Amino acid sequence: MVNDTISDTLTRIRNANLAKHQIVQVIATKITLNLIRVLHQEGFIEKFHEIEDNSKTFILISLKYKGKNRTSIITALKRISKPGLRVYTNHKELPKVLGGIGIAIISTSKGVMTDKQARSHGLGGEVLCYVW
Repeated sequence: MVNDTISDTLTRIRNANLAKHQIVQVIATKITLNLIRVLHQEGFIEKFHEIEDNSKTFILISLKYKGKNRTSIITALKRISKPGLRVYTNHKELPKVLGGIGIAIISTSKGVMTDKQARSHGLGGEVLCYVW
């Protein structure tokens, strides 16, 4: 049993990216599903779908690469708020990742969204991770 499913999901995606794998399987929870939805909407992953296997639910993620050399779209994934140290921010102090090139994924009262969406809605929340 994994205590921090978000870190586990990000690590699995990071490792599959480094190994140039096309598909990666992660454990499905509400927060990881919403996190993957945001990555899909922002164009970092190609597609995803849920599968059930013996009462356990998993998410199959198809990673996105570009060019003949298969350079990955995701350069880095960085976990910010951890179980031992939660990081919260208000809407005025939302972080900009690499001057707006990357995204910060924020867990707000209206759901999981990017820093740009949270800024436009005037929401703060828990800073889950940075992706660029």
